[in-house]
Amino acid sequence: MTTATRSARLGLRATPQQETVLRRAAEVSNKSMTDFILDSAYQAAEQTLLDQRLFVVTSSQSQALLSLLDRPEQENPGLKDLFSRRAPWNA
Repeated sequence: MTTATRSARLGLRATPQQETVLRRAAEVSNKSMTDFILDSAYQAAEQTLLDQRLFVVTSSQSQALLSLLDRPEQENPGLKDLFSRRAPWNA
């Protein structure tokens, strides 16, 4: 986020549980509640917008992609290994 002067005012309401979690996360991050919430919301907003981005490709690029998608599947040892591992958040 830029260091421009903050002039827009935002308001929100939260449950007591949400407030507690946000306060604790802000403290752990050594940020004020305002900075923590703004930084987190800004990052989420940027990611949401990036996920919605439209990609324009040339006819030849489009054809190359379609050709790749039409190919028979191939063995990929790296992906097989990756998907055989337990996700860290499920440990």
